[in-house]
Amino acid sequence: MTSSGKNNSSLSPSRRLHEALVAYLNQMKPGERLPSEPNLARQMGVSRATLREAMRAFETQGLLYRRQGSGTYVARQPQVIESGLEVLESIETLANRIGLPVSMGELKIEQRPAKEQEARVLGLSPELQVFEISRVILAEGQPAAYLVDILPVDVLAVEELAEDFRGSVLDLLLRRQTPSLARSRCEITATTASSEVARALGIQRGDVLLCFIATLYTTSDRVIDYSFSYFLPGYFRFHVVRRVG
Repeated sequence: MTSSGKNNSSLSPSRRLHEALVAYLNQMKPGERLPSEPNLARQMGVSRATLREAMRAFETQGLLYRRQGSGTYVARQPQVIESGLEVLESIETLANRIGLPVSMGELKIEQRPAKEQEARVLGLSPELQVFEISRVILAEGQPAAYLVDILPVDVLAVEELAEDFRGSVLDLLLRRQTPSLARSRCEITATTASSEVARALGIQRGDVLLCFIATLYTTSDRVIDYSFSYFLPGYFRFHVVRRVG
């Protein structure tokens, strides 16, 4: 975490606060807790609202992280998972490629009737059952992503999830080699964390996350997975290679 070191009175108030925060954080160690917002705001000579807005930008960059009920901490620079979006791969596959240890955290499996939107996307009657598989993905022991997959109950068995599931529905289906997978369609948005997602990732409700909403198709053009992937900034960087013309 570095700064240009300029002390220019012509800088805007927000830029001066940014520079002051950079200098302050450069003196701290990864994992060290910041003073409370009121104390830090007094030190910086700004209001709590102004400080909170500036700190949120640092969180988005992965330089700070918050623990509910505990405080705000300096993050050590994480190893970044970078990927193109042309090929569908699991987080585990991407992380293994760069030697980043990932694991599955809290896992919840629920069997329930399909909701209206889910039934429409999956081509099901609303009364039919689906599995909702939600879990936290840890990178270097810290929450990095929250994944939710919704599948018709005839696609996977509970026994498979209990015996051979390490966090990626895609990898489980690929290992099984049935049904035969063809393609995925993904919508990418910025979203704010709901209470459920915030609790799972240990962040504040309303924090900004990158969200992938995807459908997975078989070679027979059936949608067998409707998924929501929430990524914490700082651990992931995605890119697209585009052809000219």
